Amino acid sequence: FSRFFIVFFNAAGLVALLLASDYNKRRNITGEEYPATLLFALAGMAAACSATNLLMLFLGLEAFTFAFYILVAIERDSVKGGEAGLKYLLNGTLSAAILSMGMALVYAARGTIRLAELAAGPAASEPLFQAGVVLILLGMAFKLSLVPAHLWTADVYQGSPSPVTALLSTASKGASLAALLLILPLVATWRGSHDIIWCLALFSMLAGNFAALVQSNLKRMLAWSSIGQMGYVALALVSASGGGVPAAVFYMVIYAAAGLAAFGAVTVLSAGGECDTLDDCRGLGYRSPLAGAALAISMFSLAGIPPTAGFMGKLGVFSAALRGGETALALIGILSALVAVYFYLRVVVMLYMKPAPVLIDARSSGAAEIVALSVPTATMILLGVYPQPLLGLLTRILI
Repeated sequence: FSRFFIVFFNAAGLVALLLASDYNKRRNITGEEYPATLLFALAGMAAACSATNLLMLFLGLEAFTFAFYILVAIERDSVKGGEAGLKYLLNGTLSAAILSMGMALVYAARGTIRLAELAAGPAASEPLFQAGVVLILLGMAFKLSLVPAHLWTADVYQGSPSPVTALLSTASKGASLAALLLILPLVATWRGSHDIIWCLALFSMLAGNFAALVQSNLKRMLAWSSIGQMGYVALALVSASGGGVPAAVFYMVIYAAAGLAAFGAVTVLSAGGECDTLDDCRGLGYRSPLAGAALAISMFSLAGIPPTAGFMGKLGVFSAALRGGETALALIGILSALVAVYFYLRVVVMLYMKPAPVLIDARSSGAAEIVALSVPTATMILLGVYPQPLLGLLTRILI
């Protein structure tokens, strides 16, 4: 379990480092702070997915969150970056307090912090334990950008440097999912936790996708859509009895590939401040073919259009939901996914079907950027055509 996630985190971190190699030079982000802090974040993610008790789980989660406080605001001359870092810090410290209080209540109720002992305990009946579970789920909702702990997401994604946003939207979400899977047996000892995750999935799918409809800024649109995407992950977790846990991790891997490609394309295309809004993307598919193709394929994958991997991911999530008896929630998820197709395809239309108002010479991509865009783009296509090896691996790990 931990080895799989550590490979996943390191792959995402490598892509983020490659994307930042040219981006940081253009934005005058010099020194060793960026790579050192990014590696510290990866170490925290590794600790979180390898934890065997609540204390190490909390320390791992807060270690990589602390690193992102710095990374989000690392562009010191950016007003938006400073504002985003402050908003993330304030929301993150509140969520850390909620999460630690929930773990303290669980310890007070059961007298142990070992995950194996907590999962093997009796069905929850004491109010102290139930209150602890509620607080833990609320703290994890912040990490995954689930409603109602989601309001920081759009501002932080928009204000962060694009390579940081690429890592924040993918690897940190994967680490949070790994942590949630570790405590899921503990949470499942209280039947009321099912209803809480059900509501998190429902409102995240609806709020994320409908809010993304009205966004004109590309990074804000991707931020709101990520809330909807995490709603699908929560839907899979609700349907654990129908094989939802492997479906959730498979979907997270697919979303990570799409997120890295999308924000990587934004990184490459934002050489002169372009591609901030959807209108700025007009004709970019022709001026920057590789970045345009990566962005377009990521939009197709996020929308769930075959033969990209997003289709297989959504198929797995909705199939697990139907097998798990969550028919109503699955139907709502399918309808929200249909709504999301509109704003994802709108980006593709801007890239290839709308001429640019002013002809701008495209900046040639460096070797690092070419690799950073090509790998996640190829992953989306490969997993869309041949997902069986990864699905088989996840089934062996998680069931």
